[in-house]
Amino acid sequence: MSSSVSRDILDGLTEFRDALSSGKPVSDKLTCRKVKLNLKPTPYDPELVKVTRATLNVSQSVFAEFIGVSLNTLRAWEQGDNPVTGAAARLMDEIRQQPDYWRRRVLELAETQEV
Repeated sequence: MSSSVSRDILDGLTEFRDALSSGKPVSDKLTCRKVKLNLKPTPYDPELVKVTRATLNVSQSVFAEFIGVSLNTLRAWEQGDNPVTGAAARLMDEIRQQPDYWRRRVLELAETQEV
């Protein structure tokens, strides 16, 4: 680590220590921000899962591998047997928001094999 980076870190920590020991709210001395992200995932019904997969133009097995779930899990989502939850729903939201980026990612990761 360069000495200027080390100095910046030390200066920042010293300023923080001084702000804490002053007895005043830290926000009076330092810039404080609270960031709240709206990350509530879209509710995915079977059709929306299929549409999301079709956005990438991939098979069920490729899509399942790409998003990190088993093929059986993906099939259960597409048949309406299980709900899509958590990180999988958030990832599918991201795929639907930026489909060109995710199509490129699939192509970058693809390893073609002769059959």
